[in-house]
Amino acid sequence: MSDKLTRIAIVSSDKCKPKKCRQECKKSCPVVRMGKLCIEVSPNSKIAFISEELCIGCGICPKKCPFGAIMIINLPTNLEKEVTHRYSANSFKLHRLPVPRPGQVLGLVGTNGIGKSTALKILAGKLKPNLGKFEDPPDWQDILKYFRGSELQNYFTKILEDNLKAIIKPQYVDHIPKAVKGTVTDLIDAKLERDNKKDMISALDLQDVLNRQVVDLSGGELQRFAIAVVCIQKADIYVIVVEHDLSVLDYLSDFICVLYGMPSVYGVVTMPFSVREGINIFLDGDFQLTVKSGGFTDSEIIVMLGENGTGKTTFIKLLAGGIKADGEEQVPELNVSYKPQKISPKFPGSVRSLFLKKIKNMFMHQQFQTDVVKPMQIENIIDQEVASLSGGELQRVAIVLALGQPADIYLIDEPSAYLDSEQRVVAAKVIKR
Repeated sequence: MSDKLTRIAIVSSDKCKPKKCRQECKKSCPVVRMGKLCIEVSPNSKIAFISEELCIGCGICPKKCPFGAIMIINLPTNLEKEVTHRYSANSFKLHRLPVPRPGQVLGLVGTNGIGKSTALKILAGKLKPNLGKFEDPPDWQDILKYFRGSELQNYFTKILEDNLKAIIKPQYVDHIPKAVKGTVTDLIDAKLERDNKKDMISALDLQDVLNRQVVDLSGGELQRFAIAVVCIQKADIYVIVVEHDLSVLDYLSDFICVLYGMPSVYGVVTMPFSVREGINIFLDGDFQLTVKSGGFTDSEIIVMLGENGTGKTTFIKLLAGGIKADGEEQVPELNVSYKPQKISPKFPGSVRSLFLKKIKNMFMHQQFQTDVVKPMQIENIIDQEVASLSGGELQRVAIVLALGQPADIYLIDEPSAYLDSEQRVVAAKVIKR
C-alpha cells in the first residue's frame, strides 16, 4: 500500500454494539461484496474489525453505522512509517515522540485526547512503545534500533538500564485526596529526598496549609501541593510540562512540541520549537474573605478573579446557599444553578440518562441542542458511562447541566478546568449565549 493511501479506521468500543444492529457496516462495504474480509463482524462479536490494508476509504460504513461508531481518516503522507504506539486494532495511534533535553523544560501543547498522556507514560517508562505492532510487540532492542541516531536512543537506553528516574505530577489533582490521607507537612516529609523543603514551601506559598488535611485543600492549593511533592524528590534533569494555559506554557518552557491530529483517533508530535520568554505569573497571599455590597443586572456576565485560596469558591457557595454567612447580613434567596469546582461523578448511568433525568425539557429543546449541546461536543460521549469520563469530558457535561437548569443566576466555578485551549474558547462562547 502506498504512503499516499495510508488511512486509519477507528471503531469506538463504547459505541459499537453488534448485538443491537444488523451489521450495516459489513453489508454495505463494497470490498466485502467483492469477497474480501475488509470488515469482520457478527452478532456475537464484541466489536467490529476493519482492515486498514483492505479499506478503500469509500466512507460508506461511517454513514451506515446506526451508532456512529466508525471513523475512516486519511492520514498525512509518510506518517505510517513513524508510528510510536497503538493500543489495539482500530484504536488511537500516536506518531513520533517529544524529544526531552537534559537541563531544559519541554512544553507539550495540544487538544485533549491527542496523545499527550500516552507520550508522557512512554517517556516515564510506564508504557512500552509497540511501534504500532500491538499484536506482536517488539522487544527493547528493536525499539532502540528504531530510534537509532536520535536523542531518544540515549534516553530510552537510560530507562532500560534503570539510570533514569521519572516522577509524574498527576493531571487530575482532585483525585489526590482519595489516594492519600494525612496533613500536608506529613506527606511532604514522607516524600522528602532533597534538602529543599523550606524553599519549596516558601516558593509555592504552602506555609498556611502545612497543618491542614489534604482532603480540605482547595483546587489551587492541591495543585501547589502536588508540584511541591514532585520537586522535593530526586529525579533526572529532564522536565516536561503539559499546560493548556498558553501564557503559562510560554513562560515555563525552553522549547515546545505541538501535538496535532484528531482527538481519540491519531496524534502527531512535531519537532521541538523554540519559545520566547513569556509573562511571569507569581502567586502569593493569605486567605481572608470580605464581601462588600454590590449588585448585578439581567443578562450580565460577571467574572470573578483572584488568587488561589482567596475565597472565590466560598463566595460562590455562599450565593448558591451551600453555606451560610457568619455575620448578620443574609444572602437573598435566588433561584440558582451551580457548577462546582470539584466534580465527583456519582451518577450510575450514561450521560444521556443523566441529562434526561436532570434537564429533560431543556435537553430535548432544539435551541438548547444548537446553542449548548452541539458546540460542547456532547454527542461524542452521550452514551458513555458518567463514571468513566475523563476530567475534560466531565467538565463539559457539568457546564451543560448547569446551563440546562432554569435559574435567576448561573454560578459557574472554574469552567475552563481540564479543558484544552480550543474547548475553553467554545465554553466561553456557549456561556455568553
